[in-house]
Amino acid sequence: MGRYIARRLLMLPVVLLGVSLIVFFMVRLVPGDAAIAMIEEANIGSDQQVIEKIREELGLDKPVLEQYGDWLWNALQLDLGNAFFGGQSVWSNIGRSFPITLELALMSLIIGIVIAIPLGTLAAIKADTWVDYIARFITVMGISVPDFIFGMALLVLPAIWFGWLPTIVYIPFVDDPLGNIKQFALPALAIGTRLTSTLSRMTRSSMLEVLRQDYIRTAWAKGLRQRVVIFRHALKNAMIAPITIIGTQVAFLIGGTIVSELIFNLPGIGRSTLVSIETRDFKQLMGNTLVLATGIVLVNILVDLSYGWIDPRIRYS
Repeated sequence: MGRYIARRLLMLPVVLLGVSLIVFFMVRLVPGDAAIAMIEEANIGSDQQVIEKIREELGLDKPVLEQYGDWLWNALQLDLGNAFFGGQSVWSNIGRSFPITLELALMSLIIGIVIAIPLGTLAAIKADTWVDYIARFITVMGISVPDFIFGMALLVLPAIWFGWLPTIVYIPFVDDPLGNIKQFALPALAIGTRLTSTLSRMTRSSMLEVLRQDYIRTAWAKGLRQRVVIFRHALKNAMIAPITIIGTQVAFLIGGTIVSELIFNLPGIGRSTLVSIETRDFKQLMGNTLVLATGIVLVNILVDLSYGWIDPRIRYS
């Protein structure tokens, strides 16, 4: 297993290099640049000399390949530079925004798992009954409704019906833990709904397949309790596919956090990334992208390693 983990970790720099190449050159295809965005924000006119001076200060007057080479050399030394807007270190901006996105993603993941696994298991046990039909209807609705629509509904409908609006000013966890959790509940629910729907359907499908196996019939024939058969023999063996779904959904969770952070005014790394794209702040954008890509790769490694714990027959080579 150690060699397997080492090989996967050695692929991480290759993945990050590919991501950095794609993001760096794709952002150059978008019209405009950071100098023009800074001029517009400061409202100081559009004098070409001022624009050229700002471009020179930011290093945007160099050829694109030279800009990428300079950035890559500094990144290899873990120096991501300073953001174009605000002049603060990219690392410091990430240090403030990433914990917010991480908390939101973890809460969404917990909500998805806590609801989806029992719902999918119950639907499989009660297959083709009214319980199964209701569960399948809920999952189809969850998949069909986009995250931003559900998030807007959670924000607007309580205000219309009950005259209640959630807090739109970020509350740090260290200042008010309960207020922080309450603030994250609605956006986490909006993001977790899609994961719940996908994961519940996969859990149901896997459970149905496992429940038809001979060893499950043998367990029933031995007179074991339903709880023992379902949770000890069936559920664990049915979890390979759902855990794979969890790993593949991490990237979609990140995408969902970007939308939810905008809707619920959370200063997370998703919102920071979107602002960086709008302002052509490629240094902050590159730093955010590398952090998110690293997180996704590490989560998928953990998912792969969990297979061996769930099914001891799986060996890593």
